[in-house]
Amino acid sequence: MLSSKTRWIVRKSDEQLIKNLKTELNITPLVASLLVNRGFDTVESARYFLFGKEEFHDPFLLKGMDIAVNRIHQAIKQQERILIFGDYDADGVSSTSVLMITLRELGANVQFYIPNRFNEGYGPNENAFRQAAENGINLIITVDTGISAVHEANIAKELGIDLIITDHHEPGPVLPTALAIIHPKLPESTYPFRELAGVGVAFKLAHALYGEVPEHLLEIAVIGTIADLVSLKDENRLIAKKGLENLKTTKNIGLKAILKLAGVDPLSINEETIGFTIAPRINAVGRLEDADLAVQLILTDDPIEAENLAAEMDALNKSRQSIVNSITTEAMEEVEKNFPIETNKVLVIGKEGWNAGVIGIVASKLVEKYYRPVIVLNFDPEKGVAKGSARSIAGFDLFKNLSTCREILPHFGGHPMAAGMTLKLENVAELRARLNILAEEQLTDEDFIPVTFLDEEIQLEHVNLSALDEMSLLAPFGMDNPKPKVLINNVDISSIRKIGSEQNHLKLLVNEKGANLDGVGFGLGHLVDHISPASKISLIGELSVNEWNNIRKPQIFIHDIAVESWQLFDYRGQKRINSLSHTVPVENRKFIIFNKEHLEKINPSLMAETILIQDIEEAKAFNGSKSNIVLVDFPSSKEILQVLFQGQQPARIYAYFYKESSDFFSTVPTRDHFKWFYAFLLKKGPIDLKRDGDELAKHRGWSQETINFMSKVFSDLDFVTINNGFITLKTSAQKRDLSDSRTYQIKQAQYELERELLFSSFQELKGWFDQVIQESVEIEEAITEWT
Repeated sequence: MLSSKTRWIVRKSDEQLIKNLKTELNITPLVASLLVNRGFDTVESARYFLFGKEEFHDPFLLKGMDIAVNRIHQAIKQQERILIFGDYDADGVSSTSVLMITLRELGANVQFYIPNRFNEGYGPNENAFRQAAENGINLIITVDTGISAVHEANIAKELGIDLIITDHHEPGPVLPTALAIIHPKLPESTYPFRELAGVGVAFKLAHALYGEVPEHLLEIAVIGTIADLVSLKDENRLIAKKGLENLKTTKNIGLKAILKLAGVDPLSINEETIGFTIAPRINAVGRLEDADLAVQLILTDDPIEAENLAAEMDALNKSRQSIVNSITTEAMEEVEKNFPIETNKVLVIGKEGWNAGVIGIVASKLVEKYYRPVIVLNFDPEKGVAKGSARSIAGFDLFKNLSTCREILPHFGGHPMAAGMTLKLENVAELRARLNILAEEQLTDEDFIPVTFLDEEIQLEHVNLSALDEMSLLAPFGMDNPKPKVLINNVDISSIRKIGSEQNHLKLLVNEKGANLDGVGFGLGHLVDHISPASKISLIGELSVNEWNNIRKPQIFIHDIAVESWQLFDYRGQKRINSLSHTVPVENRKFIIFNKEHLEKINPSLMAETILIQDIEEAKAFNGSKSNIVLVDFPSSKEILQVLFQGQQPARIYAYFYKESSDFFSTVPTRDHFKWFYAFLLKKGPIDLKRDGDELAKHRGWSQETINFMSKVFSDLDFVTINNGFITLKTSAQKRDLSDSRTYQIKQAQYELERELLFSSFQELKGWFDQVIQESVEIEEAITEWT
């Protein structure tokens, strides 16, 4: 067996709906199933999702848009000073950039301000607003922030500054007092789509200000839309599709510089270019320094400045990666030492000196490792506060649960799956206790087992280039439209091996009913040692097209592998017994020894896992179900091995079967050999086996062991007497068959057992164990049925 890393849940689709889409849209069953799983189960909705109408919603459907647009146009006309107040992540940076470009092109007197993550924290703050007033700012427009700024809105009013809030974060029970709040999730909002990113809301404001869709800003709007992990449906999908196409031919000097530095081929740009190349570099700036640098990169028209800024961002990203790794290691040590997962359903950990800019990434890594809600805090003893980021799992709504702790969270905001907060150090323990109580009430044991949702279980014969090319119509992929993950169940392995300079990746070829599929598993190379080539495997992953030397063929990027049945690993013939300790998983591992004298060959450190089985009774007492069983040496009989596995369902069997000497290749006398030896004794009379046995053996081409064996068989049958090495034929012996001899029986049994266990092929040995295990299972089932 090989357990999967996560629970695999295949979404169930209505077969009739799939058939309707397949027929009406002339698409493959795979794509039809993917559409139904994403909620596009009518012909109209599926057609719109695949091919679209390329139309954006009227921005004035957003409440407050007319008020905001009139006030901004008034400010532009009167050359009032406008401040765009942004946020320091990729969504906030792209939102700021979109409005800066818009207002500049419309002739506004505009500047931007992004708070410092370390000195000011998230969102609007009183000091920044007061500084803006001193600088003569008449109008502040927030982007990707502000919906929680109740106090700061009052300050703006007190200072005589008009405040327009554009945001997409969850609104609280009390809204700020502002000139206008443009937000798709306001309680009374009638806007057709509620899931815009911060930059999506800023883009809608730009749309309203221009009076037409600002197509040239889509290449910036796509950055925040994908980076902020909002639902890629409806208007977000349109922003993403058109934005990615525009990005391939962008004229933006800053974006071109960062793409060039990262070695990105413009024609290959897709959603992953945003997620793994552009967004991390933008976020790194805000995490370690001031995010102004990232906005300047997008706004600059100087190629030299763009190159320098891109290089600085790239260096900051590398530094960010190093810091994240260091803090993650410390955080895991903190969990193991002080907050074990056995007693903490929600992990709330913190430490002085942890970089507040990267602890959100650390929280994500801890969720990945421990699979439970996590809050990671940076402690500031001088100010007596803790600032942190939170990440959650399905079933535990962070925003909702943190909202019950508002009295100890003066600043917090976010979504069901992620949040940021500030609180007093003295309240950290209380926050931890309260969240754990809430988790105890809301989460079950099963909720703590990671889940992978799969779109479809597919047969290999249905994986072809036309289906995969058609599947690309679903792109761009992201939230609510993830890259399709499929299950390939119970297929044969044609080949499997480790690849890569460090042998840490996996490459395999699977087949089913004559159809083949290549697979690559990055970081899964270690699994090769835990998959028997004869096993049927199940795997999950993402289908793609592999292009090499102008040859295109389907492949799967493997995410996880499982083997449902028991596995046999063949180590027969290897000399180093203790080397198995590095190969066999430690969990539920049992080393079986049948011969006491072989105990000394086992490493002392493994003795606690070693079991001596010398007879049938000891074999009956053995419990090996779901165990990794190592058969170290050769059993004395077939029966002891059969009883050992009676009623057992092992996970794996490692067959080593150490034996100092073999009976298999020694000369086993035939009946003619016995007939000749009997005639020889009858003719020659008594002989001295010690003196003449070796000479006789050489004369016949036998071994001394063969002579001794036949002599012992004759003794068992009472044909001869053996006294002091002299063998004498009895003249009155009764006729008996050779099989009546116990010595002959043991020899034949050992010979047969070696043939079946030691010198059989892998498939024959696997079949032998399959039969034994299956018979024992059937016996157990019969006993259970009768009782």
